[in-house]
Amino acid sequence: MTAHKALGHIRVLDLSRVLAGPWCSQNLADLGADVIKIERPGSGDDTRAWGPPYARDADGNDTTEAAYYLSANRGKRSVTVDIASAEGQQLLRELVRQSDVVLENYKVGQLKRYGLDYESLRAIKPDLVYCSVTGFGQDGPYAHRAGYDFLIQGMGGLMSVTGERDDLPGGGPQKAGVALTDLMTGMYATIAILAALTHRDRSGEGQYIDMALLDVQVAMLANAGSNYLNSGKAPRRWGNAHPNIVPYQTFQCADGYIIVATGNDGQYQKFVEAGGRADLAHHERYATNPLRVKHRDELVPLLAEMVLQQSREFWISKLESVGVPCGPINNLDEVYRNPQVEARGIVMDVQHPTAGTTKLVRSPMRMSATPTDNAVAPPLLGQHTDAVLRELLGRSDEDIAALRAKGVL
Repeated sequence: MTAHKALGHIRVLDLSRVLAGPWCSQNLADLGADVIKIERPGSGDDTRAWGPPYARDADGNDTTEAAYYLSANRGKRSVTVDIASAEGQQLLRELVRQSDVVLENYKVGQLKRYGLDYESLRAIKPDLVYCSVTGFGQDGPYAHRAGYDFLIQGMGGLMSVTGERDDLPGGGPQKAGVALTDLMTGMYATIAILAALTHRDRSGEGQYIDMALLDVQVAMLANAGSNYLNSGKAPRRWGNAHPNIVPYQTFQCADGYIIVATGNDGQYQKFVEAGGRADLAHHERYATNPLRVKHRDELVPLLAEMVLQQSREFWISKLESVGVPCGPINNLDEVYRNPQVEARGIVMDVQHPTAGTTKLVRSPMRMSATPTDNAVAPPLLGQHTDAVLRELLGRSDEDIAALRAKGVL
């Protein structure tokens, strides 16, 4: 029996590009939505040119498909439309009538010039869910500024708590190794769209969703933000240590690094006992987590010396056997060869029109009744233009050819 798709009844008109918006629409596509990605004729999504690396064909030669673009666009249909043209705007308005969701990440007010803003489109589709993704939101003194993940990581406080301690070598602010604010904005946008669709199904009412990278970054400060709001003291960078728990950090072994994450006093005691330092387990200065936090500068060097005496394999095996959370720090080669990653089938081979078989990472959402639909490769630029215009708008081959000749497609 063919599995149902959770969002098989939903169509998304995706006017977004780069990462935050496409990450959201890829989630929706994974859940079964028909995502129609609108791209600029001739060039498409900016990330199509963000290479190398590129996907390779069967002979090992680079294609024109940038790996960056592949990471956020599986399962979508690509349609090229010049939205600056009157005929292109009309095509999009016709597609809106056939859609449930519009997703866009243009600058504030830009789509209003084309009659593609929420107020204009709700007039022709009253139950439309319309989601805008910008750097700073639709109002406020920064609304018209361009927003980029790196800038928002700095402005939103993430880099103030990320990086080595200022008093240690290499100290100073660091951004996350991936565009974390973009990705989290895409995730929050996904949740908001699903909630708005549920509301629409209950009430018949559409709505506007205003997603801002800065809002998301401030929200995702989580316990760091709460620590400040409840103490009045701005948290600082702790490198790979934790401000509230000791020991909860990396340690150097004889042949590499491990992470040790003791979440309670019992785990701490097992940790030091495993390393032959039972004298530290119930020490009057280290017996409880508040004491260890208070005296971290004297305790951590003792623990570091203890861990350095043995190999990574020793520590991971020993600590796992006594129930102390620990693990290696893997590079990506080690990540994708990890037996748990392999057992979960996280990496999949997908058939691609030009690259043959290409490797992608499947959605982490595992659902028993409505499994995610991951096995559709990211589209070539404009791959589905003709099919979508014929299927949804009833355009003839002659109409499509005429639009293409005018540069509308």
